[in-house]
Amino acid sequence: MWGGGRGGGGGWWGGAGGRRGGRGAAAGAADATLARLDAVFFGLSPRLGPIANWGLTIERRQIAVDTERFETSVPGIFAVGDVNTYPGKKKLILSGFHECALAAFAAATYVFPDKRIALQYTTTSPKLHKVLGVETPVFD
Repeated sequence: MWGGGRGGGGGWWGGAGGRRGGRGAAAGAADATLARLDAVFFGLSPRLGPIANWGLTIERRQIAVDTERFETSVPGIFAVGDVNTYPGKKKLILSGFHECALAAFAAATYVFPDKRIALQYTTTSPKLHKVLGVETPVFD
């Protein structure tokens, strides 16, 4: 997953020493399932750097994505934040959060191809409350 924008850390992480196509532990996998990981980037600017040479569809120095999954023209590579482009794109942090959520659900289909990923809410899900270590509220 590639995310470029005004916030974030300023480096990138990928399995196998950070090279594209490495392997890394899938986040949240109870059994430490290994999954193919292309790249994760949190940047301070939307410059593409070496990713511009990965064969992705580029429009005006930005990565073109579909708006259902925020997947690039290369299956399994996602782009979110100021680094991507699509019709009607607004460079707002709120848009980036939305893009991240949809890309994460889409990426989960690669990590867990046979598992249905249920949408849960932190306000109402007892399962998430247990994971977060908070009490489940009682509504009268």
